[in-house]
Amino acid sequence: MNPPAIVSLDVWSDYLCPWCKVAATRLAALEREFEGALVLNWKSYLLRPRPEPGRDLEKFRRYTQSWLSAAEEEPTARFTVWASEEGPPTHSVPAHLAAKAAAALGPEAFASLHAALLRAYFEESRDISREGTLAALWRESGLPEAALARAEEPELLRQVIAEHEEATLVGVGGVPAVRLAGSDVAVTGALPTETYRRWIRKQLGENASADPA
Repeated sequence: MNPPAIVSLDVWSDYLCPWCKVAATRLAALEREFEGALVLNWKSYLLRPRPEPGRDLEKFRRYTQSWLSAAEEEPTARFTVWASEEGPPTHSVPAHLAAKAAAALGPEAFASLHAALLRAYFEESRDISREGTLAALWRESGLPEAALARAEEPELLRQVIAEHEEATLVGVGGVPAVRLAGSDVAVTGALPTETYRRWIRKQLGENASADPA
């Protein structure tokens, strides 16, 4: 059997997860490296599935000190300890809905908003569960203003929930988690870039012998 010309990876992620930003940074670099031979299918995972209003801002600010560990692990992924009076985010769902609405416009629109959401939360101290913040990020990403209304459609919420439930069915208990599209096994954790690279090369039939497991 000939090796595939394209490797497609399913990636479960949450916009509130610092290690998901690490994985996103590494996988984006590999997308550029493999020049069209790697396709990433981003799927929703909900670390905070329900609204939790009234979370303590100072406690949250102290928690964001832990992001510096992720920054040390991946120097190309920027993180800033929370510096604004916004937040904390109430739950995971709003950012995922906005990302799905962007995906409906095409892969470039999704990529733009996907990066903007991660940057806004982890670098700019912006509450990405707020409607106003999401609208601003949408505009800053150059997306057509009217299309953001798609985020309110029940169909997208069902899609977000279905992707989260799919993750639990294949044994994903945390994120980031990556699997070969169509496989029933996902590997959890922000793996080293070289591990992802070997996995991709193996699927493409290049010289590689190691799995990421």
